[in-house]
Amino acid sequence: MLDDKRKDLSEYRMKDALSTLQTSKLLYENNSYKDSINRCYYATFYAIKAILALEGVDFKRHKDAVGYFNQKYVATGIFSREIGKRLGRLKRVRETSDYDDFYIASKSEAEEQLESAQRIIEAIKQYLDNN
Repeated sequence: MLDDKRKDLSEYRMKDALSTLQTSKLLYENNSYKDSINRCYYATFYAIKAILALEGVDFKRHKDAVGYFNQKYVATGIFSREIGKRLGRLKRVRETSDYDDFYIASKSEAEEQLESAQRIIEAIKQYLDNN
């Protein structure tokens, strides 16, 4: 039964990731680049949490969840180092975008973040489908 609950939670989180990614695309298309960047990061964060759900692992802080993912999945070669680098950049840019008072998000920055989010989520989706 516990495995079923973990699987259900993982599936729920992945659906949330895909929905949030779609929201990010809509925001990007409507020139809301700062909000698109935010949603890109959260979409990938939800996808990471989909993997962690299968293990029954959860964290209260984002940096702990991302750090665990990098240690357990990127450093061991399950996901490429490129995924880890893209994830780190998504996190940094989202924090800058959300917390720096005078940050102005550019179209090119938002486009880069959207591409990264799509790549990461696709890689995680493939992992989940195969495991």
